[in-house]
Amino acid sequence: MERVAVIVAGFGFRGNAELASCEAALALAQHGHPPLTALAAPDDKAEMLAPLAERLGLALIGIPPEALTSVTTPTRSPPSLPARGTGSVAEAAALAAAGEGARVIARRQISPDRRATCAIAQGPST
Repeated sequence: MERVAVIVAGFGFRGNAELASCEAALALAQHGHPPLTALAAPDDKAEMLAPLAERLGLALIGIPPEALTSVTTPTRSPPSLPARGTGSVAEAAALAAAGEGARVIARRQISPDRRATCAIAQGPST
């Protein structure tokens, strides 16, 4: 039986972000990395990514606030700390969704309009 790695793109984005902002951040983060198995974002914002997840044929995982704050991220964004209690919402969402033992394989990338970030984490193979 072939083992498949869990590869999750996590997102963080401002309230005024558009889907195009998230797509641009994803393109930057995904370059040169394995195909994704899911997208993830904070519970209260995940719905905005539904059209992207559907188009890509991927699961969309909403991450509760307590899961975001329980993850240590490799980078620190000053706006993320007071707003969400984590150094990087994108990295925390990707790590939380990828599961215990996950690691960041693409640190957060910022969309050109600076409204969205995306990071990619790889979880244990299933």
